[in-house]
Amino acid sequence: MYKYIFRRVLMLIPVIIGVTFIVFFILNLSPGDPAAIILGDQATAEALEMKREELGLNDPIFVRYGNYMVNLVQGDLGTSYRNNLDVWDQVMQRFPNTFILAVISTLVALLIGIPTGITSALKQYSMMDNISMIIALIGVSMPVFWLGLMLVIFFALNLKILPSQGMGVGFIPLIKSLILPSFSLGAMSAAVIARMTRSSMLDVTRQDYISTARAKGLSEKIITNHHMLKNAMIPIITAVGLQFGTLLGGSMLTETVFSWPGVGRLMIDSIKSKDIPLVLGSVIFLAIMFTVVNLIVDIVYAFVDPRIKSQYKRK
Repeated sequence: MYKYIFRRVLMLIPVIIGVTFIVFFILNLSPGDPAAIILGDQATAEALEMKREELGLNDPIFVRYGNYMVNLVQGDLGTSYRNNLDVWDQVMQRFPNTFILAVISTLVALLIGIPTGITSALKQYSMMDNISMIIALIGVSMPVFWLGLMLVIFFALNLKILPSQGMGVGFIPLIKSLILPSFSLGAMSAAVIARMTRSSMLDVTRQDYISTARAKGLSEKIITNHHMLKNAMIPIITAVGLQFGTLLGGSMLTETVFSWPGVGRLMIDSIKSKDIPLVLGSVIFLAIMFTVVNLIVDIVYAFVDPRIKSQYKRK
């Protein structure tokens, strides 16, 4: 198990190198001058040239990338062009807000997706099954930002019962401010989890040990909870883990729509100002978090399925 975890941690190295390489070159090739963005439109040519020299923008792109990677190995994510603050401090200041939103959105997805998937599998081809899968298909296809805007229009502007933006201070205001963005993010994840749960449950239903359990006279509740669901959990855990990792790194549009002060909104603001160090730092951090979530999912497999645990022990 420890060797397996160590190998997975080592896999972070090529992931980080690949992510930083792609993002660094895309940002540097995109239009816009960071020096002009920092100093403003009224800056003189001499001031712009001095700022470019200070930021190292006059060096060849490969030299700049090499310098960045050398600093990254030393644990230095750099300093923001926009506000001259440490990138790591800014990312860590925003990450708890993104983490809270991702956790609540995942809980919403679980509470909707798993019961819906189980019910659809147990009542296959029924009216409820067809309606549930149509709704799930719509949920998967629906743009998250569009759903967020519709929720704001209906609940915040028309009914005026929920805040449209920002993060509330205090328990009750925080819960109210979480409802719309978490449901907006959780709806798509719920659809994915529901479809995966239904498919996994149907595969388990056809197994011989389910027929044996029914022949023994066990109740359908016991068969569903202790035999079907437990053996169908591996694909479901995979879907939940991937969705949680996606929510951690892919909530930029939702955070922007609801003005949620998370890492996603920080990245959007940094891209607008071409703040390369802050964008790179945010992307690297979220890439690491996504990899860690996948590692945790793999470890959870061992507690759900003893056969997988025995494979880990041999590695």
